[in-house]
Amino acid sequence: MQKSLLWKASVYACFHLALFSPVTGISQAAVWSEPLFPRPWEPVTVYFDARFGNGGLKDCNCTVYIHTGVITNLSTQPSDWKYVFTQWGVANTGWAMTPVEGRTNLYKVEIKPDIRTYYRVPTSEEIRKMAFVFRNANGSREGKDNGNKDFFLDVFSQTGLVTSMVNPTEGSNLVLGLGNTISFLGRSSDTATLTLLDNGAVLRQLRGVQLDYTIGVVASGNHKVEFIAETATERQVKSFSYVVAVNKAPVDPPPGTIPGFTRLSPNTARFAIFAPNKQAVFLTGNFNDWGISDTFLMNRSTDGNLHWLEVNGLADGQSLFYQYIIEGGRRIGDPYSELVLDPSNDRWITPQTFPDLPAYPVGKASGMVTWVRPKTAYPWKVPNFQKPEKSRLQIYELLVRDFIGRHDYQTLTDTLEYLRRLGVNAIELMPVNEFEGNESWGYNPSYHMALDKYYGPPEKLKAFIDACHQRGIAVILDVVFNHAFDQSPLCQLYWDEDNRRPAINNPWLNPTPRHDFNVGHDFNHESQATRAFVKRVLRYWLEEFKFDGYRFDLSKGLTQTFTLGNPNAMAQRDPSRIAILKDYADHVWAFDPNAYVIMEHFANNDEETELVNMGMMVWGNLNHEFLEAAMGYSNNLSALDHRNRGWSSPGAIMYAESHDEERMMYKNLQFGNQSPDGIYRVRDLVTGLARSELATVFLYGVPGPRMLWQFGELGYDFSINTCPDLTITPGCRTANKPIRWDYRQVPARQRLYDVTRAMLELRNKYPVFHTQTFQTSLSNATQKTVVLRHPEFDAGIAGNFGVTSTTISVNFGGSGFVYEYFSGDSVLLVSGSASLSYLPGQYRLFTTKRLPRPVFGSLVTGNRKLEETEYPMTLFPNPAEGWLFIQYSLPRSGQYRCTIFDLTGRQVKNVFSGLLNSGNHSMELETSGLPPGAYFFRLQGEDGYTVKRFIVGR
Repeated sequence: MQKSLLWKASVYACFHLALFSPVTGISQAAVWSEPLFPRPWEPVTVYFDARFGNGGLKDCNCTVYIHTGVITNLSTQPSDWKYVFTQWGVANTGWAMTPVEGRTNLYKVEIKPDIRTYYRVPTSEEIRKMAFVFRNANGSREGKDNGNKDFFLDVFSQTGLVTSMVNPTEGSNLVLGLGNTISFLGRSSDTATLTLLDNGAVLRQLRGVQLDYTIGVVASGNHKVEFIAETATERQVKSFSYVVAVNKAPVDPPPGTIPGFTRLSPNTARFAIFAPNKQAVFLTGNFNDWGISDTFLMNRSTDGNLHWLEVNGLADGQSLFYQYIIEGGRRIGDPYSELVLDPSNDRWITPQTFPDLPAYPVGKASGMVTWVRPKTAYPWKVPNFQKPEKSRLQIYELLVRDFIGRHDYQTLTDTLEYLRRLGVNAIELMPVNEFEGNESWGYNPSYHMALDKYYGPPEKLKAFIDACHQRGIAVILDVVFNHAFDQSPLCQLYWDEDNRRPAINNPWLNPTPRHDFNVGHDFNHESQATRAFVKRVLRYWLEEFKFDGYRFDLSKGLTQTFTLGNPNAMAQRDPSRIAILKDYADHVWAFDPNAYVIMEHFANNDEETELVNMGMMVWGNLNHEFLEAAMGYSNNLSALDHRNRGWSSPGAIMYAESHDEERMMYKNLQFGNQSPDGIYRVRDLVTGLARSELATVFLYGVPGPRMLWQFGELGYDFSINTCPDLTITPGCRTANKPIRWDYRQVPARQRLYDVTRAMLELRNKYPVFHTQTFQTSLSNATQKTVVLRHPEFDAGIAGNFGVTSTTISVNFGGSGFVYEYFSGDSVLLVSGSASLSYLPGQYRLFTTKRLPRPVFGSLVTGNRKLEETEYPMTLFPNPAEGWLFIQYSLPRSGQYRCTIFDLTGRQVKNVFSGLLNSGNHSMELETSGLPPGAYFFRLQGEDGYTVKRFIVGR
């Protein structure tokens, strides 16, 4: 499950308490329990109101099921649910909730005979919370908390008196005006004397289990409100505060003041926040012991837009932590924070990932806290990196979380040699700015300018980028400006609490989305406030971290044109959207003229053409076409040729896989085609991997920028919808995926890596693979060809995407020999063509100049390279007619395997697999069962392998 903020729903006793005064900042309850204070040894009824949270099951008219577990003292993080007995997507009647009679969208479930027995938790473990996600029968719709988080209900293990301030919550600091009111709700687990005090004066006292009272705000200054519960043996006190701001004359800030934190001297800083029409904003932090006072009531500019304050006496060389407190007492971090502290998720970040992470100021702050660290200039080794040409980009897209087990920049840096050897010249990082929770794809942004600490500290990211630049690799950052999620201070500054969305007067965000593809809260890019914010963020990542450019997520959504309910209209040319994107691109290029500006756009061709002509690039999704081709079904890859879009130069970054698309090898293994006789089966692992080779050769064989999704070079075969328990359901799309570096030990996967590396190396070395003079024939479902022309030499590619043999002709023109790159074979042109028979899935890459053959077997295993010469081996006679004799020498005893592959990498025979002693060996192999042609004999051991080519004659 996704990590989440710990939802305080357990404080709600029953559904009629769900609505509160907007002044208090308390939300409607989506989940609560009866009794209010559930104990492990008692039964409890859990209620779920589908209208609230993410609203995923609102008005679903379906049976709602629970998916539940517990958080115990042995849990390591909020996602570490224990004793989960429900299974996602299974319609078990025992997990179905009961609709509450007379209430639409309200459901309940009874946890009995008691919590511990229900979950089967041993008495040795402490139950701290019950965890829930709600779903329909197949899991295609789910009810979660805001921000797509899990729900949690506190479980109280202590006996005796327990109290709760339902509203306002304990420790709240409210900012109010004279004449406002506060709706106070207090609860106790047992009958007690309940007293409510305001600065020591008794407001209300009674005997019972609940105290509800409306507090009138009638006096200025600071107020401390205490809720006291007393029995004969116990006494508990909880409190909150509120302050009534004094009138303060407007005053303009010094010229040049910008929103955010500005260090003026070692001991002085200016704080500023853009908050039009806010009457009062307080600054609080570790420099004033997190208090609220008139001293830290910020100045307000004469136009009412900017609140600012200069603070003296700051400690030199030490971290600062601060928040803004706005009307109603809502606390937010600075929208321009570079780092933030998270009260719920930081505890799960290890010192190994982020050393010396400060403790959250528990009891003094709530919500996200801005953290300003002492900062020194990073010593860049490559201060002026020369970026690869746009048309020659070979991008490796990765998610740090699912690429390396430690999910940190240091380990990612240590992995760079693998990527350099592969031949990529750019890495695209999925979003690394602060997002809700810890484990995420990153498309749920909360602080767009703050680095998310789950991957490591800023200096480690800078070291990673610097190390990439040293290897000639550019680094592109995925940014998300279509939307923001609830935690964003841009949401919280102007928030409609009743409807859980930005308020109608929010300067940055639309109250409701303008298009169907929106998630989170939709930015209004016609607003100058949004434009200023986005431009500041874009400048920051380029300047501070030396990123080489951006990939704009869902760039088609950066418009105010209303297409909600008509998604097809969204793709039509939108002049206002073009102007917005051009404005952002020009801002980026004003700082770095060579920066990449890449749009995930998928709009109509006329608009994408216009963007490309301006110098931007767009994503080119060929996932469906390539997967159909790899599986052996009807397909058309003609979109690989940019001229088919009317473009004179390539502007689309074409890919077969991305973070957002299904994996090729998963589809090959699950749904691959087969020959009519059933002998050739794409669903076989080795054959499926060979089909991925075929797709790889064509993807990189046509000129233009390209992208590879992580582990695609090894044939990653887990579905995009794989869950942590390895089941497959759409609800697990963004869940953690297995990290499979062990794929490198599988010979057929290693071959796919080698073919990918060979193709990238060709593109890196030879201009012919970036020529503008070429012909393609890519629309035929089975026979596809590419011919590339260049003064140095020509190249041609042919491939059989069918599941039966066929003859393919590649027309070079001229005469003489062409040379097959992977096998070294030479072919004499006949009437300018190389016409040959192709087995299913077979491909050939010809050049008119003989090139060095690619080196296979280059992957690192542990600390040893697998070398082709490690096992001395001789094959004779060659060509073989009837029998082939093999002699080889083994350096040590161990497990060995002998196999035969055809030229496509398809395994055609398993000769031997078992234990062999060290020393000299020989074997005889009958070849009469092999069709005439060229083959590879492979001897694979535990620490090396040898491959020899042989011919079977007629």
